[in-house]
Amino acid sequence: MLTGKHILVGISGGIAAYKIPELIRSLVKAGAEVRVATTQNALQFVTELTLQTVSGCSVYSDVFASINAHATEHISLPEWADAMIVAPATANVLCKMANGIADDALTTTICSCVARKPIVVAPAMNDKMWENPAVQKAVETIRSWSNIRIVGPEEGPLACGTNGKGRMAEIEVLQEALEYALTPQTMTGQHVLITAGGTQEKIDPVRFISNYSTGKMGVALAHACARRGAHVTLVCGNISVPVHNPFGQIERVDALSAQAMYKACVAAWPKQDAAILCAAVADFAPEQEAAEKIKKQEGQTTLDLHLTMTPDIAKALGETKHADQRLIGFALETEHEKENALRKMERKNLNAIVLNSLRDKGAGFGTDTNRVTILQADGLSTELPLLSKADVAARIVETLFT
Repeated sequence: MLTGKHILVGISGGIAAYKIPELIRSLVKAGAEVRVATTQNALQFVTELTLQTVSGCSVYSDVFASINAHATEHISLPEWADAMIVAPATANVLCKMANGIADDALTTTICSCVARKPIVVAPAMNDKMWENPAVQKAVETIRSWSNIRIVGPEEGPLACGTNGKGRMAEIEVLQEALEYALTPQTMTGQHVLITAGGTQEKIDPVRFISNYSTGKMGVALAHACARRGAHVTLVCGNISVPVHNPFGQIERVDALSAQAMYKACVAAWPKQDAAILCAAVADFAPEQEAAEKIKKQEGQTTLDLHLTMTPDIAKALGETKHADQRLIGFALETEHEKENALRKMERKNLNAIVLNSLRDKGAGFGTDTNRVTILQADGLSTELPLLSKADVAARIVETLFT
């Protein structure tokens, strides 16, 4: 998603500046080209040599430096950039930004970038400074600009040794925010229900029936829809990946069992424009959950469990789906893949189904990659190559929602 993108990183003089080389490394690893503009104070926390090394480019820190590539670097950098991120954004820089003050390398660059390119702003400061009315007024002004996204600050330990609101958002969240800023908002106003992860069907207080699902694919779909502007209701079974939600567009609902997930989905469905059912829901659950741990008896060699069918979420939503709603399912097959997926799509009244096979190397549970075929009820079929799950999610959303 960031491959080939030009990202301008602006750093101001806060202690969180020490984290920015890691952000730059992550952006470069994702395929982006990065250039850096700083205040002089920022270089008290992170060296120019470090920033130049991780970005591969010279650092713009002095408006009048003879080594600048252009005499008007603060103009040429925004022209080059696809997006800018200001991290950390101190109280000083926020107030200057809100009032159009441009008196150093960073603020002159911001001033010429604001009206033209998407900008992510990551405030970071002591909680007392964050609560200052002048800072809050500046944030309110900046937030009103259509191309600006403010992410954070977060609650937690601060550099002064206290706890409060003022921590810069984590690196993964900042990168996700940049991806949001660079993604066309083609789903603004839409509400999408997404299920993710495996369900856990309890046998007794310490044991359950489940599967190998990690939730990576479902969470990637939630991020992909949210990046395009949708409001996402993410119903999670057992997942082992973080849900990044920099702008509050994802409402997470935890539902560990098939029954709990069924209730959550049925309750949410009437208000949704679409649903993507990606969770690995158990087909069977113990008929009764033992109140106490089942103990092994002396001489015992077997244990009989009576299982019962779990409620069919896709079928229930398909039966109540109205003409303006779209319902997308997933099928993980081991044989007769396409035939089984097409039958499932018809039987459950789906608009599309995403098929993958355990026979495909690098696909299925727990992997960072997937290889899928998107089958649509109108007969269209799109076969994707092996991609990261994030890229697969983006392609699914692009194919079915744009």
